[in-house]
Amino acid sequence: MSMNVVFAVEFAAVLAMFYALYMAVSLKGEMQGGIIGRNWTFLVSLVGLFAAGYVAMPFLGRLSSEVLQLVVAVIFLFGAVYVVVTINLIRRIIRILSE
Repeated sequence: MSMNVVFAVEFAAVLAMFYALYMAVSLKGEMQGGIIGRNWTFLVSLVGLFAAGYVAMPFLGRLSSEVLQLVVAVIFLFGAVYVVVTINLIRRIIRILSE
């Protein structure tokens, strides 16, 4: 596969992630605090971590195989944490709205 295609996809991913980070930070100002606000702060932190990872993506190919496997495992771990926190947040919002 052409490196130009890979670079274009990586660049698009970085732009999309920074847009997601911008949206998450913008919404933080609308949070009233409490459980939702605390969870949102944690989610924004995870989005920031993923954004940093996306920026580092072009350089990961220079790492040794062992270190690269560790980086991928950590990304999977934080991705799973993000999904769990998001589902719990949505569940709490649904509970609040159904009261």
